[in-house]
Amino acid sequence: MAGYAARIAESGALPAEAAAEKPRRDHERALPDGLDTPGHLIFRLMADGQGVGWLWLAVPGPDSDPDMAWVYLVEVDKAFRGRGYGREAMLLAEAEARSQGMRSVGLNVYGHNTVARSLYTSLGYEVMEQQMKKPL
Repeated sequence: MAGYAARIAESGALPAEAAAEKPRRDHERALPDGLDTPGHLIFRLMADGQGVGWLWLAVPGPDSDPDMAWVYLVEVDKAFRGRGYGREAMLLAEAEARSQGMRSVGLNVYGHNTVARSLYTSLGYEVMEQQMKKPL
């Protein structure tokens, strides 16, 4: 949750104090029964027997589209970035969604996260909506 709060603050979406509280509220809403919440799949990404990251997928997602899975989190530990694990995690998300009858996969990405945006674009993801902000 600390990493999520930091990313929110870095994006400029919320001030640091509000960003620190948002992960707890979001977590309670998305996973009311913790890891036993139906439809939520959390994968530990492994390479050569070692944990390298996490994937959190909801099937179906929280949106009004019952045929769309949702990637809540794809995160590769810093020491393992740049080795293709993020791409493999997204391909895992797509395969799992497909196996459960989903017809699409959605996600959110912060505008300043150019590495992730590039990955998603290379995998065929398209922008569906965009938020913008200008400080005054």
